[in-house]
Amino acid sequence: MQHYYFDHNATTPVAPEVLRDLTATLVEVSGNASSIHHFGQAAKQRLENARREVATRIGCDAREIVFTSGGTESDNLAIFGIARRVIVGSAGRARKHVITSTIEHPAVLNACSQLEREGAEVTWLPAGPDGIVLLSELKRALRPATVLITIMHANNETGALQPIREIANLAHTSRAVFHSDGVQVAGRIPVNVRELGVDLYSISGHKFGAPKGIGALYVRKGIPLEPISFGGHHERDRRAGTENVPGASALGRAAALAADWTGTVVLRDRLERGILDRVPGTSVNGSVEKRLPNTTNIRFDGIEGEAIVIALDLRGYAVSSGSACSSGAVEPSPVLLAMGLTPEEARSSVRFSLGPENTESEVDGLIEAVEASVAHLRRISPALRHA
Repeated sequence: MQHYYFDHNATTPVAPEVLRDLTATLVEVSGNASSIHHFGQAAKQRLENARREVATRIGCDAREIVFTSGGTESDNLAIFGIARRVIVGSAGRARKHVITSTIEHPAVLNACSQLEREGAEVTWLPAGPDGIVLLSELKRALRPATVLITIMHANNETGALQPIREIANLAHTSRAVFHSDGVQVAGRIPVNVRELGVDLYSISGHKFGAPKGIGALYVRKGIPLEPISFGGHHERDRRAGTENVPGASALGRAAALAADWTGTVVLRDRLERGILDRVPGTSVNGSVEKRLPNTTNIRFDGIEGEAIVIALDLRGYAVSSGSACSSGAVEPSPVLLAMGLTPEEARSSVRFSLGPENTESEVDGLIEAVEASVAHLRRISPALRHA
């Protein structure tokens, strides 16, 4: 049986060109980028070429790019790197207030929870039913002690796009640093960090054709960032440890080759409309206007999302019931709960995230598979039989 992939927000296939670059670097570039001999300098050149390619993709200077192991490390470096600095206000008291939202990725949610355990104050902004952070609540939360605002660019479950430019303006008016988790955006749709106004921006390679285990953090020039790991003077003293040259080179290649995913909106809308028209008791979670072009999150009344995921997998279609980082969790999605869904509604939701390689025929096959799977699950559901 052939299998079709509709879970690109979890990860993406490694692009063939990127794989060739990764393999070639592993074979041909054996030196440590910190060494001054021929082999080391060859590695250094490959590393810096990759840094320029990533910087070009997001519109910044190459010196503002820090290579990391992925989105989680980038988020942690940004959050702890700012919040753990002791910044003293005019009254002589430490400024230790952080603002985030209730719909963030666990890499941000759990980092901010750790800050609370370390004594920082954290304000958790709510989101509306559309999955978008309420700017009115952000304005209300700002205070002189605010050192950091961390709000994602696009939500991994609903695809909802956040008002990044407006948040950046509010942050800078209050002299706070603004970090955005751009993992679901960078390498997919055009991003210019200068235009967005962000100070820190997280990237993960495996979301747009690079291998897992490599990412980057944009750090705007002049932003003081404390390291969270200690060792040598790598990455301009911002991230210790011998650089992953093959991974960085692959990330750079993926950034240079990155496709514009805006075209997936046509197939996403075809999939969404087909399901809503042919499957009773369905609705879209979150904004249908301000979201990623490849993502739809659909609720199926009375059916467990996990059951639909399994049923579709048996028919050859890979989808998700939420964040891949929460796979195996029995609790309903915190993101959907934060948007006002009941636990039952959150559990009955499925995420479909397309990629550039998906085709119209694959989408039509998925619609048929969803219709058949849901009809079968509803027939065998005791609760629905006796409703």
